Amino acid sequence: MKWKIIYLTLTIIFGCSKSKVMNQKSSKIVIAHRGASGYLPEHTLEAKSMAHAMNVDFIEQDLVLSKDDIPIVIHDIYLDDVTNVSEIFPDKMRNDDRFYVIDFTFKELKTLQVSERFDPKTGKQIYPNRFPKEKGSFRLHSLQEEIELIQGLNKSTNKNIGIYPEIKAPEFHQKEGKKLTEIVLKILSDYGYKTKKDNCILQCFDAKELERIRKELHSELFLVQLIEFPEETNQLDYFATFADGIGPWYKQILDKKLDKKWMFTSLVSDAHKLGLQVHPYTFRADQLNEFISFEEMLETLLIEANVDGAFTDFPDLMVSFLNKKQ
Repeated sequence: MKWKIIYLTLTIIFGCSKSKVMNQKSSKIVIAHRGASGYLPEHTLEAKSMAHAMNVDFIEQDLVLSKDDIPIVIHDIYLDDVTNVSEIFPDKMRNDDRFYVIDFTFKELKTLQVSERFDPKTGKQIYPNRFPKEKGSFRLHSLQEEIELIQGLNKSTNKNIGIYPEIKAPEFHQKEGKKLTEIVLKILSDYGYKTKKDNCILQCFDAKELERIRKELHSELFLVQLIEFPEETNQLDYFATFADGIGPWYKQILDKKLDKKWMFTSLVSDAHKLGLQVHPYTFRADQLNEFISFEEMLETLLIEANVDGAFTDFPDLMVSFLNKKQ
């Protein structure tokens, strides 16, 4: 009943619940970065429900394994910058003064309170104007729980919103004796995500792992190679041998601004020549950096640079922008 009331309220705000998402806007996709994380604490089921009601195309899931091999939806391998773990389990701190998801069972993780992201050393909230830190009652959850929520909402609202999971820190998990990738692929398959037609995009920063997913584990999913470092933009030919798209930092697309007009690097055009889609990260209305407004950021990257979609903390604003471009 709780989720039904929340969802009905959100759909009144953001649009009719029975509409087909892809008929509402252009072919460029909107990816809810950690859910509607500009409005609610990241990677909570509440943030995912809000994103779904905003009529996005995909909702992101960052995945890390628990001690008992349950994929947990959380941005990183650490717990101490989004939960109260230091208060509940102070004895579980490692020698580097951090708390790791992998050291906790799923049952233990469920006891933690999730908060808006903060600096674990100072306790200061990273985005001060977002949902107040340590307010509300938010919890961690598994990949299975989130898939069931999204698939359930798809059924009850007649939508077809996809999932966009990320394999986080595969090398770390391997060193810890964990098979994160294999476990995730099995769960995705069990829930009907097996091929490019199944509305699931799988992403990873580790190119060797993404290549292994394609060539050794024989996944037929749509794969996106995330790009962090400048030198990686020169490896598109290699990425194209196993990936279907790239996810660069948006600044890697920008070159310079001349007479109030942005010039671009060749990254997008080079990727498109190789048949790779481009989904840059992360568009934040409260962190504009080199842009005057969020609308300028959207116009510059989505339209002028001609990317194929983007990750955003404010999916409603991107959906609205693209609707106006029809």
